[in-house]
Amino acid sequence: MIRSALPNGPVDWDQLRLVVFDLDGTLYDQRRLRTMMLLRLLLDAVRARSLDTIRILRAFRDCREELGNAMAADIATRQFELAAERCGRSAETVKTTVEEWIERRPLDILKACRCRSIERVFAGLAAQGKTLAVLSDYPALAKLKALGLDADIVVCATDPEVGALKPHPAGLAHVLSRAQVSTGAAIMIGDRVDRDWAVANSLGMRALIRSSRPIAGVDTFRGYDDEIFGPVIERLGPVGTTASSSRSITTSS
Repeated sequence: MIRSALPNGPVDWDQLRLVVFDLDGTLYDQRRLRTMMLLRLLLDAVRARSLDTIRILRAFRDCREELGNAMAADIATRQFELAAERCGRSAETVKTTVEEWIERRPLDILKACRCRSIERVFAGLAAQGKTLAVLSDYPALAKLKALGLDADIVVCATDPEVGALKPHPAGLAHVLSRAQVSTGAAIMIGDRVDRDWAVANSLGMRALIRSSRPIAGVDTFRGYDDEIFGPVIERLGPVGTTASSSRSITTSS
Protein backbone atom coordinates (compact mmCIF):
# COMPACT_ATOMS: atom_id res chain seq x y z
CA MET A 1 0.00 0.00 0.00
CA ILE A 2 1.41 3.39 -1.04
CA ARG A 3 1.95 5.90 1.75
CA SER A 4 0.90 9.50 1.20
CA ALA A 5 0.74 12.56 3.46
CA LEU A 6 -2.09 15.02 2.92
CA PRO A 7 -1.47 18.79 3.24
CA ASN A 8 -4.80 19.23 5.02
CA GLY A 9 -4.41 16.31 7.41
CA PRO A 10 -5.67 12.73 7.38
CA VAL A 11 -9.18 11.79 6.28
CA ASP A 12 -11.40 10.67 9.15
CA TRP A 13 -13.48 8.09 7.31
CA ASP A 14 -15.47 7.25 10.44
CA GLN A 15 -17.08 10.69 10.54
CA LEU A 16 -17.99 10.68 6.84
CA ARG A 17 -21.49 9.68 5.78
CA LEU A 18 -21.35 10.60 2.08
CA VAL A 19 -18.62 10.01 -0.50
CA VAL A 20 -19.12 11.76 -3.85
CA PHE A 21 -17.10 10.54 -6.83
CA ASP A 22 -16.49 12.25 -10.13
CA LEU A 23 -16.53 9.67 -12.94
CA ASP A 24 -14.41 10.48 -16.01
CA GLY A 25 -10.73 10.37 -15.10
CA THR A 26 -11.55 9.44 -11.52
CA LEU A 27 -12.98 5.93 -11.77
CA TYR A 28 -11.04 4.99 -14.90
CA ASP A 29 -7.82 5.91 -16.71
CA GLN A 30 -9.03 8.61 -19.06
CA ARG A 31 -5.77 8.88 -20.98
CA ARG A 32 -5.85 5.18 -21.81
CA LEU A 33 -9.49 5.33 -22.86
CA ARG A 34 -8.93 8.37 -25.08
CA THR A 35 -5.96 6.70 -26.76
CA MET A 36 -8.09 3.65 -27.54
CA MET A 37 -10.98 5.81 -28.75
CA LEU A 38 -8.66 7.93 -30.91
CA LEU A 39 -7.70 4.79 -32.82
CA ARG A 40 -11.38 4.06 -33.40
CA LEU A 41 -11.99 7.63 -34.53
CA LEU A 42 -9.09 7.52 -36.97
CA LEU A 43 -10.30 4.24 -38.44
CA ASP A 44 -13.77 5.74 -38.80
CA ALA A 45 -12.30 8.84 -40.47
CA VAL A 46 -10.41 6.69 -42.97
CA ARG A 47 -13.53 4.68 -43.80
CA ALA A 48 -15.69 7.79 -44.12
CA ARG A 49 -12.92 9.83 -45.78
CA SER A 50 -13.92 12.67 -43.48
CA LEU A 51 -12.66 14.35 -40.30
CA ASP A 52 -16.11 15.73 -39.46
CA THR A 53 -16.62 13.52 -36.41
CA ILE A 54 -13.25 14.48 -34.93
CA ARG A 55 -13.92 18.19 -35.58
CA ILE A 56 -17.38 17.99 -33.99
CA LEU A 57 -16.09 16.26 -30.87
CA ARG A 58 -13.22 18.73 -30.52
CA ALA A 59 -15.59 21.69 -30.83
CA PHE A 60 -17.98 20.14 -28.32
CA ARG A 61 -15.27 19.52 -25.72
CA ASP A 62 -13.89 23.04 -26.17
CA CYS A 63 -17.35 24.53 -25.69
CA ARG A 64 -17.95 22.44 -22.58
CA GLU A 65 -14.70 23.68 -21.07
CA GLU A 66 -15.72 27.27 -21.78
CA LEU A 67 -19.19 26.76 -20.29
CA GLY A 68 -17.63 25.23 -17.19
CA ASN A 69 -15.12 28.06 -16.82
CA ALA A 70 -17.94 30.60 -17.15
CA MET A 71 -20.05 28.65 -14.61
CA ALA A 72 -22.89 28.91 -17.10
CA ALA A 73 -26.39 27.65 -16.30
CA ASP A 74 -28.93 25.84 -18.50
CA ILE A 75 -26.22 24.02 -20.43
CA ALA A 76 -28.32 21.06 -21.61
CA THR A 77 -29.09 22.63 -25.01
CA ARG A 78 -26.48 25.42 -25.05
CA GLN A 79 -23.61 22.93 -25.19
CA PHE A 80 -24.86 21.56 -28.51
CA GLU A 81 -25.85 24.95 -29.95
CA LEU A 82 -22.46 26.53 -29.23
CA ALA A 83 -20.57 23.58 -30.67
CA ALA A 84 -22.81 23.60 -33.76
CA GLU A 85 -22.03 27.27 -34.39
CA ARG A 86 -18.33 26.59 -34.07
CA CYS A 87 -18.11 23.58 -36.39
CA GLY A 88 -20.79 24.58 -38.90
CA ARG A 89 -23.12 21.65 -38.24
CA SER A 90 -26.62 21.47 -36.81
CA ALA A 91 -27.15 21.14 -33.06
CA GLU A 92 -28.91 17.82 -33.69
CA THR A 93 -25.88 16.50 -35.60
CA VAL A 94 -23.60 17.50 -32.73
CA LYS A 95 -25.93 15.86 -30.20
CA THR A 96 -26.13 12.62 -32.19
CA THR A 97 -22.34 12.50 -32.64
CA VAL A 98 -21.70 13.11 -28.95
CA GLU A 99 -24.19 10.45 -27.88
CA GLU A 100 -22.55 7.93 -30.20
CA TRP A 101 -18.86 8.65 -29.62
CA ILE A 102 -18.72 9.94 -26.05
CA GLU A 103 -21.60 8.10 -24.41
CA ARG A 104 -22.03 4.77 -26.27
CA ARG A 105 -18.94 3.68 -28.17
CA PRO A 106 -16.52 3.72 -25.19
CA LEU A 107 -18.73 1.42 -23.08
CA ASP A 108 -17.24 -1.87 -24.24
CA ILE A 109 -13.68 -0.83 -23.30
CA LEU A 110 -14.38 1.11 -20.10
CA LYS A 111 -13.85 -1.80 -17.73
CA ALA A 112 -10.40 -2.46 -19.22
CA CYS A 113 -9.52 1.11 -18.19
CA ARG A 114 -11.03 0.93 -14.69
CA CYS A 115 -8.75 2.17 -11.91
CA ARG A 116 -7.11 -0.60 -9.93
CA SER A 117 -8.76 -1.30 -6.54
CA ILE A 118 -11.65 1.12 -7.11
CA GLU A 119 -14.12 -1.76 -6.80
CA ARG A 120 -12.68 -2.56 -3.36
CA VAL A 121 -13.02 1.06 -2.26
CA PHE A 122 -16.66 1.08 -3.39
CA ALA A 123 -17.30 -2.23 -1.63
CA GLY A 124 -15.56 -1.05 1.53
CA LEU A 125 -17.55 2.17 1.68
CA ALA A 126 -20.79 0.26 1.10
CA ALA A 127 -19.91 -2.25 3.82
CA GLN A 128 -19.40 0.63 6.25
CA GLY A 129 -22.82 2.06 5.45
CA LYS A 130 -21.61 5.16 3.61
CA THR A 131 -23.83 6.75 0.98
CA LEU A 132 -22.10 6.51 -2.40
CA ALA A 133 -22.77 9.21 -4.98
CA VAL A 134 -21.48 9.93 -8.46
CA LEU A 135 -21.53 13.51 -9.76
CA SER A 136 -20.57 13.61 -13.42
CA ASP A 137 -20.51 16.25 -16.14
CA TYR A 138 -21.69 13.52 -18.55
CA PRO A 139 -24.48 10.91 -18.31
CA ALA A 140 -23.16 8.32 -15.86
CA LEU A 141 -25.52 5.36 -15.48
CA ALA A 142 -24.38 3.37 -18.52
CA LYS A 143 -20.72 4.07 -17.74
CA LEU A 144 -21.12 2.92 -14.13
CA LYS A 145 -22.73 -0.30 -15.32
CA ALA A 146 -19.91 -0.85 -17.81
CA LEU A 147 -17.36 -0.30 -15.03
CA GLY A 148 -19.13 -2.81 -12.80
CA LEU A 149 -19.77 -0.21 -10.10
CA ASP A 150 -22.92 0.91 -8.28
CA ALA A 151 -23.88 4.04 -6.37
CA ASP A 152 -26.81 5.19 -4.27
CA ILE A 153 -27.15 8.57 -5.98
CA VAL A 154 -26.17 9.41 -9.56
CA VAL A 155 -26.34 13.03 -10.71
CA CYS A 156 -25.37 14.49 -14.09
CA ALA A 157 -24.68 18.13 -14.99
CA THR A 158 -27.46 18.07 -17.59
CA ASP A 159 -30.14 16.84 -15.17
CA PRO A 160 -33.03 19.35 -14.98
CA GLU A 161 -32.32 20.00 -11.29
CA VAL A 162 -28.70 20.90 -12.04
CA GLY A 163 -28.14 22.37 -15.51
CA ALA A 164 -24.54 23.42 -14.87
CA LEU A 165 -21.05 21.98 -15.13
CA LYS A 166 -18.57 21.84 -12.27
CA PRO A 167 -17.26 23.99 -10.64
CA HIS A 168 -20.76 25.49 -10.48
CA PRO A 169 -22.04 24.27 -7.10
CA ALA A 170 -25.53 23.29 -8.28
CA GLY A 171 -24.71 19.62 -8.87
CA LEU A 172 -22.87 19.03 -5.62
CA ALA A 173 -25.48 20.97 -3.65
CA HIS A 174 -28.14 18.75 -5.21
CA VAL A 175 -26.26 15.60 -4.17
CA LEU A 176 -25.93 16.87 -0.60
CA SER A 177 -29.63 17.72 -0.51
CA ARG A 178 -30.60 14.30 -1.85
CA ALA A 179 -28.38 12.54 0.68
CA GLN A 180 -29.46 14.88 3.51
CA VAL A 181 -25.85 15.16 4.62
CA SER A 182 -23.92 18.27 5.68
CA THR A 183 -20.66 19.26 4.00
CA GLY A 184 -18.72 18.36 7.15
CA ALA A 185 -19.80 14.72 6.82
CA ALA A 186 -19.04 14.46 3.09
CA ILE A 187 -16.02 14.28 0.79
CA MET A 188 -15.57 14.78 -2.96
CA ILE A 189 -13.18 12.51 -4.89
CA GLY A 190 -12.15 13.67 -8.36
CA ASP A 191 -9.28 14.22 -10.76
CA ARG A 192 -9.39 17.95 -11.57
CA VAL A 193 -8.39 20.74 -9.23
CA ASP A 194 -10.22 23.35 -11.33
CA ARG A 195 -13.44 21.33 -11.26
CA ASP A 196 -13.70 18.81 -8.43
CA TRP A 197 -11.51 20.50 -5.82
CA ALA A 198 -12.97 23.88 -6.71
CA VAL A 199 -16.62 22.84 -6.40
CA ALA A 200 -16.00 21.13 -3.07
CA ASN A 201 -14.07 24.13 -1.78
CA SER A 202 -16.88 26.49 -2.81
CA LEU A 203 -19.22 24.65 -0.44
CA GLY A 204 -16.68 24.24 2.36
CA MET A 205 -16.36 20.50 1.71
CA ARG A 206 -13.24 18.38 1.73
CA ALA A 207 -11.89 16.80 -1.46
CA LEU A 208 -9.30 14.32 -2.68
CA ILE A 209 -7.77 14.61 -6.15
CA ARG A 210 -6.38 11.67 -8.11
CA SER A 211 -3.04 12.85 -9.48
CA SER A 212 0.28 11.31 -10.48
CA ARG A 213 2.14 14.16 -8.80
CA PRO A 214 1.70 16.29 -5.65
CA ILE A 215 -0.12 19.62 -6.00
CA ALA A 216 0.64 22.40 -3.53
CA GLY A 217 -2.10 22.76 -0.93
CA VAL A 218 -4.24 20.03 -2.49
CA ASP A 219 -4.92 16.61 -0.98
CA THR A 220 -3.91 14.15 -3.70
CA PHE A 221 -3.58 10.40 -4.14
CA ARG A 222 -2.04 8.32 -6.92
CA GLY A 223 -4.38 5.35 -6.79
CA TYR A 224 -6.99 3.54 -4.77
CA ASP A 225 -4.35 1.31 -3.18
CA ASP A 226 -2.86 4.38 -1.44
CA GLU A 227 -2.67 4.37 2.34
CA ILE A 228 -5.44 6.98 2.38
CA PHE A 229 -7.97 4.26 1.55
CA GLY A 230 -6.56 1.70 3.99
CA PRO A 231 -9.33 2.22 6.58
CA VAL A 232 -11.92 1.71 3.83
CA ILE A 233 -10.71 -1.62 2.45
CA GLU A 234 -8.85 -3.20 5.39
CA ARG A 235 -11.96 -5.08 6.59
CA LEU A 236 -12.77 -6.63 3.22
CA GLY A 237 -10.34 -9.53 3.36
CA PRO A 238 -7.93 -10.69 0.63
CA VAL A 239 -8.17 -9.42 -2.94
CA GLY A 240 -10.63 -11.59 -4.83
CA THR A 241 -13.03 -11.86 -1.90
CA THR A 242 -14.47 -8.35 -2.26
CA ALA A 243 -17.84 -7.99 -0.60
CA SER A 244 -20.78 -7.17 -2.82
CA SER A 245 -21.36 -3.45 -3.33
CA SER A 246 -24.70 -3.72 -5.12
CA ARG A 247 -26.72 -0.55 -4.48
CA SER A 248 -30.17 0.70 -5.27
CA ILE A 249 -29.32 3.49 -7.71
CA THR A 250 -31.40 6.65 -7.78
CA THR A 251 -31.01 9.43 -10.32
CA SER A 252 -32.16 13.03 -10.49
CA SER A 253 -34.69 12.42 -13.21
